[in-house]
Amino acid sequence: MFQSSTYSDNQEKAYTLLNKQLDALLEGETDQVANLANASALLNQFLNDVNWVGFYVTKEEQKLILGPFQGMPACVHIDFGKGVCGTAAAKQETIRVADVHQFPGHIACDAASRSEIVVPLIKDGKTIGVLDIDSPSLERFNEEDEKYLQQFAEILVKHL
Repeated sequence: MFQSSTYSDNQEKAYTLLNKQLDALLEGETDQVANLANASALLNQFLNDVNWVGFYVTKEEQKLILGPFQGMPACVHIDFGKGVCGTAAAKQETIRVADVHQFPGHIACDAASRSEIVVPLIKDGKTIGVLDIDSPSLERFNEEDEKYLQQFAEILVKHL
């Protein structure tokens, strides 16, 4: 594992390996729950300084529901446009939040979370869910994390 807050060739190599592992792990499997569960477990094992790693999936139009995750129990329903996850889902954009307490409308599921990154899962132009990762540290996620987690999400979506 590595400390993601440092910029280095090691970080790029580590994320590249992670993304290859994800693709190999999901090869031939089409069950969404199984693939999301394995993806969250893989990320939880790979990333340092995180306290929640998981997915919310679109179940009804404009609504997210809790999917497979690693961490403390979490909010079950999130409307598109609400909190970090709902905003990322509605905008179809990755959102990195250095301090969740400064994000208007932040939904606090785990009081220990201080920073967050949410990557939308987009298939055929529609948001099918989001990857949500929380950290107990401020400013945990950087541009490199964002870049490689977006690649992770793209690989995952191919298997959903």
